[in-house]
This record gives sequence, structure tokens and C-alpha cells, in this order.
Amino acid sequence: MDSDKKKLALNIVSSKVNHKGFGAGAIDLSNVSSIIIDGNEAYLDMGALHAKSEIEKRIKFSTNKDDVPNGRRCWIVWVAIDRNEEGSYYAGVTACEMLVDTEARRGWKLLADHVNKMDYAMKRRIVLEGLDEAEKAALKNQLITHNEEWWNRSDDSLKAALS
Repeated sequence: MDSDKKKLALNIVSSKVNHKGFGAGAIDLSNVSSIIIDGNEAYLDMGALHAKSEIEKRIKFSTNKDDVPNGRRCWIVWVAIDRNEEGSYYAGVTACEMLVDTEARRGWKLLADHVNKMDYAMKRRIVLEGLDEAEKAALKNQLITHNEEWWNRSDDSLKAALS
């Protein structure tokens, strides 16, 4: 192969900031993380970026809620990190609902909603509708525990949404 030609590669997670030429416009997930909220517990699970979080493994998902009558409500929260002159901060945070019945190995989620919410997080939006008080508290605690400096530098709209 001619060494001057660019090699075709699928880069989903990249440290590049600017894409030029072939592959321009590719989605850069290098500053996006995923937090799972399951009950009153929130934890980081990067597998959700590829629909392979621990909670999603071995589950057959449907787009019909009626298929999961005994499902427990869980959330995938997309968190985008940005940086300003003071340092890194939580810039975009969005929550996507899903139902999971671990025993029946069935679940409900709307993939389009998950993709759109990830996009909203990457566009620095805060979308946390639907989270109850305990879930908000768990998410807030996880964000602060993960990096309190990032939390302190985050916009007041995120802090208000999780109050």
C-alpha cells in the first residue's frame, strides 16, 4: 500500500480536536462519559457509550413499554466535559430513561432518545426531566465525588437542576 495514502479507519473515540479531510464531521466521544442511575445508586459505566453497560448486557430491549411490565426504572446519564481558562467542568448533562427486568432479561428503551440526548449533552445542554429527588441526589453525589473541582466550575443551571 502506498504510504502517502490515508488508511481507512473507524475512530469512535479520539483525542483529535479538529478533523480535516476524509472523515470530517465524525462524532468525537472523547469528552463524553456515561453514568448509570439504578435506584438510589449512580455509578460511572463507560460501556453505555456502545449500549454495553453492565445493566444492558444480556437484556433484550423493546420499544414497547408493555413488554416490560415488571421493569425497574433506570437511567443513562450522558455527561460532556468541557474546559475553559479555569479548567475542566461538567458542560452538558442529559438523562435517558429505560426499564430493565433482569430476571426476565427484558428491557425498554428508545434508542433514538438515547442518541438525541447524547447529542444534547455534547451540545452543552442540561436535560434532566423525569429524574426524581433521590435520583437527582445520587447523580449530584456521583458528579461531586468524581471531581469536585469540575462540579464547582460547572454552570449554575446544572446545580439548580440537581437541587
